[in-house]
Amino acid sequence: MARIYFVLLGCDKNTIDAEIMASTLIDSGHEIVGDIETADCAVVNTCGFIESAKTEAVESVFDMVREKQSGKLKAVVVTGCLAQRYTHEVRELIPEVDAVIGLAHNADISQVVEQVLAGSKPELFGEPEGLAINGKRLVSTPQHYAYIKIAEGCSNRCTYCAIPKIRGRYRSRPKAEIIDEARDLAGRGVRELIVIAQDTTSYGADLSPHENISGLLRDLCEIEGLWKIRLLYAYPDKIDDALIDVMSAQPKIAKYIDIPMQHCDAGVLRRMGRFGDEHTLLELIKKLRDAVPEITIRSTFIVGFSGESDEQFSRLLGFVQKARLDRAGCFAFSPEEGTPAEKLDGLTDEETRSRRAEQFMAAQTLIMEAKLKAMIGKTLEIICDGFDEEAGFFACRSEHDAPEIDTCIYLPLECDLVPGELYDAVITSAENGDLYGELWGG
Repeated sequence: MARIYFVLLGCDKNTIDAEIMASTLIDSGHEIVGDIETADCAVVNTCGFIESAKTEAVESVFDMVREKQSGKLKAVVVTGCLAQRYTHEVRELIPEVDAVIGLAHNADISQVVEQVLAGSKPELFGEPEGLAINGKRLVSTPQHYAYIKIAEGCSNRCTYCAIPKIRGRYRSRPKAEIIDEARDLAGRGVRELIVIAQDTTSYGADLSPHENISGLLRDLCEIEGLWKIRLLYAYPDKIDDALIDVMSAQPKIAKYIDIPMQHCDAGVLRRMGRFGDEHTLLELIKKLRDAVPEITIRSTFIVGFSGESDEQFSRLLGFVQKARLDRAGCFAFSPEEGTPAEKLDGLTDEETRSRRAEQFMAAQTLIMEAKLKAMIGKTLEIICDGFDEEAGFFACRSEHDAPEIDTCIYLPLECDLVPGELYDAVITSAENGDLYGELWGG
């Protein structure tokens, strides 16, 4: 038996991959430990999507190698997107790593750990479509919420994105399999189900017979025990009337949607390999708000994309003011190796890209602060995520906030809340992007 310490990096989809690997290791007789001091082997499940994520991944691998060199670990295994994208490069850059395995070989993690602890140095690589998108998981989130992955890969071919190269074409899970997993999670105490894929709105188009996201959500709402079902990563041009109707009609669907819009200028969007323009995006936002009152809309944007002019960036800032999105973040563009955008002309300098990102976030922060202040005095149904030792408050959320990325609602210690339980809270103040409150009636 080996004791395995996981380093989890990247997105929630990557986390699920690690949870499946952890369960595989346990079923093979190994133990997952939370303290590196007691571990025999570290598994670094990396992200390799953008430059900052790659840098973090490499630094994390070096951290584990240093632990190995100090005698705390016997072996280091690198998995995940960076391992899939740069299998041989990781080996050459960090020869102290004992194994580099691509996504297609996640199912072989137990054998890999056993081999490295026996002195071997395997390097396994295969086509990303070999990655299993289902399997028993050791859920790493708090008991009351969990992510559920409904598809793997992406076929949208945005020019800036390396995901199709790393994770392959879009592959939907059968609906019955998703429903069975969701029912199992609810039976284990999960109250909030967070539906994820690289593009949730493409769900089911590749299945025979075809399925769709609205039908899947409708069936998920039939599962007993669930409080809310949250939808992430919905592409704007694929949000149809059927999806909006489900979000409007089903009380279990959180009044929340994450729509990666990326930009509003038609020319920039075309160069990104995407569709739409400022008019279509504003119409979509209005349609959602008309159909689903109080909906929270979250989005992400890319600034400084190759060829983005001052005028096009100014149009984006104007869009921010018109759209008044509840949550939005942005990335300064960095051309990713092997993507079509790497070869586009008109790359803006790094200083301009950084400045535009700061300007975007300054404008969006003012909007978010105003929206949070407007919440003061309102009563919200909240779920407790647990006690935040650093803040000294209970950390809670409403249906308008996704865990780990959105606003926290902090309640004082004397409220004596229970993680995973629902409460009504009156919002009393807003500060630094978060809300503070007290229990309603008491």
